[in-house]
Amino acid sequence: MPATSVLIVEDDDLIASFVRRALIRLGHAVTSAATGQEALAFLESGDIDLVLLDLTLPDIDGLEVLRRIRLGGDEVPVVILTSRSDPKDRAIADHWGVDRYLVKPFPLAELTAIVDSVGSS
Repeated sequence: MPATSVLIVEDDDLIASFVRRALIRLGHAVTSAATGQEALAFLESGDIDLVLLDLTLPDIDGLEVLRRIRLGGDEVPVVILTSRSDPKDRAIADHWGVDRYLVKPFPLAELTAIVDSVGSS
């Protein structure tokens, strides 16, 4: 199975590093962005198979990043990884075509299963 190219959009270095290391150990190619603008630039210039997107970013809210991804016509799978469990946030994410919404802390096994399923589809 080819490696899945994953973009982690997370401003917390500890969380980003933990997820990055876990996915690299499983053979995936991982890129990280600490801001929404950086993530959007990566998506314009690279081949990304999956976006793992935090909602609380220092520049642009993650829901706005998701909206811009979809308005730009990009159908890349997006998984929200956030501490925000507000049903309103979930509803907005669903409206903009999020694939999964995981609330921190989440089981690493669940996240790796999602990444593996993208790589096998």
